Amino acid sequence: MGVRTHVVAERRELVELLGELTDEQWRTPSLCGRWTVRDVAVHLSLDAVPLPRYALGLLRRPNPIAYNDHYVASQQDVTTDELVAVLADSAETSWITRYWPRLGLADHLVHQQDIRRPLGLPRTIDPERLRLVLERPDPFALPWRYTRGLRFVATDMDWRRGSGPEVRGPGEALALASVGRVAALDDLDGDGVETLRRRVAG
Repeated sequence: MGVRTHVVAERRELVELLGELTDEQWRTPSLCGRWTVRDVAVHLSLDAVPLPRYALGLLRRPNPIAYNDHYVASQQDVTTDELVAVLADSAETSWITRYWPRLGLADHLVHQQDIRRPLGLPRTIDPERLRLVLERPDPFALPWRYTRGLRFVATDMDWRRGSGPEVRGPGEALALASVGRVAALDDLDGDGVETLRRRVAG
């Protein structure tokens, strides 16, 4: 299965999940900063915006975090049904799927977990898909800030990376911790966990 196929599959799984949420679940705080579940879903719909419009918006707000926050705020009148429809309709045609599938996969996988964990809705992630994300986390999350000088070892699949004090745990938790998700740290152990915890907290 190619990377683009994995991106589409990940998005389809997200759409299925979102289509079943209650109003209360949509309002639940996610693992992604101050964003709610709905805000995370809005963020992931950004790649349905025509690429020239996205690029123009980024020129006006060169800080990606500020631009993402602006976009999320601008979509508050969009209903959740409309949001799910946009995500579904653009799953195969979005520009991130076409041009930057590895980035899209990393973004979608982590953000789906940002939604699922607070809602208590775990899932089994395709091992090949998870491996792709572990090998190349979202660079915009600056993963080197957290992972440098540490050895990450998955306990539920054959994957390891880096050198130094060891951080062991499920691949999903490693993927989240490598981009700064505090909630994943309790699922990890090893001599490097406290170093990782300090970095994520800082």
